[in-house]
Amino acid sequence: MAARDLQERIKKLIIDRRLASGAPLPTEPELMAHLGASRNSVREALKGLQAMGIVEIRHGFGTYVGAMSLAPMVEGLAFRTVAGHHRGEDTLLQLVQLREAVETGLVARLAGRLPDTDLVELDALVDRMEEQAALGGDGIAETDRAFHATLYRGLDNALLGEVLEAFWDAFHRVHTDLGGAPQDPLVTCRQHREIVDAVRSGDAIRAEEAIREHFGNIRARVSTTDTQHPHRCHNERV
Repeated sequence: MAARDLQERIKKLIIDRRLASGAPLPTEPELMAHLGASRNSVREALKGLQAMGIVEIRHGFGTYVGAMSLAPMVEGLAFRTVAGHHRGEDTLLQLVQLREAVETGLVARLAGRLPDTDLVELDALVDRMEEQAALGGDGIAETDRAFHATLYRGLDNALLGEVLEAFWDAFHRVHTDLGGAPQDPLVTCRQHREIVDAVRSGDAIRAEEAIREHFGNIRARVSTTDTQHPHRCHNERV
């Protein structure tokens, strides 16, 4: 039986038995009997599932349901973006456009609906950005990350939060590796303050415009990275 088929059957077992992350899977002999497969085939299938974060093999202890995080997605996005960039493709810009499309579509739903506690927390994060900007910008990227996580937390969608974190991780890993143009911390602070004010006002159109302006700045920085890339094809768009 092919490893892919075994993987699908093991995933079905996890779903059918409603096993949560950290729960033990049947032992190797039990899986062999349940799947009607050899020891080597079961081990190969489990290794593939471990690479996807679906199971965790603890040598000497057994196999457990994995965290099922989006880490493999981050790795795939980051690698694809870097590889495409070095082939002269606009993959970094495409990643920014993808994240912009998601956030623009979401922020209107938050306008006028965030609780005061979240708004106070967002104000505090922008205050921290301004303090970091005054000191040269160190640490502002992580505060920016916390801002976006807090902003969309109000949608109460854990999967969405993980997807946005995956986009963030992939973009910043790639942008750092490629030596992208640094952000202007003062511009970053102003744009995030405008996002908070727009959401607080309840004006959905203003909130969308604030997000678009923020990503417009990011796109400009990405374009600078593209034009400075020494291996970029001359006929590629920037």
